[in-house]
Amino acid sequence: MAFIIKPLVTEKMTKITEKQENRYGFIVRPEANKLQIKKEVEGLYDVTVVDVNTARYAGKRSSRYTKAGLIRGQRNAFKKAVVTLKEGETIDFYSNI
Repeated sequence: MAFIIKPLVTEKMTKITEKQENRYGFIVRPEANKLQIKKEVEGLYDVTVVDVNTARYAGKRSSRYTKAGLIRGQRNAFKKAVVTLKEGETIDFYSNI
């Protein structure tokens, strides 16, 4: 089962990656634990993971106006994982484009 949904490429995460060159962020499934995230990152990118930090967060609320009136969507719960790699190893997210 794939636990990683997508890499986290935002302004804030890019600054963290530039400051500490071996840290990368991912959006993962809420039921994933640190060991599963570590194993999947090592398998996908062929790197050695030293540390995994996770944080849960709620997605944005969505609403739309229809003939029936205002419909408000549910919040989706997500989890972020910040992965620290072994010194000297990197991940290039843009190489597969």
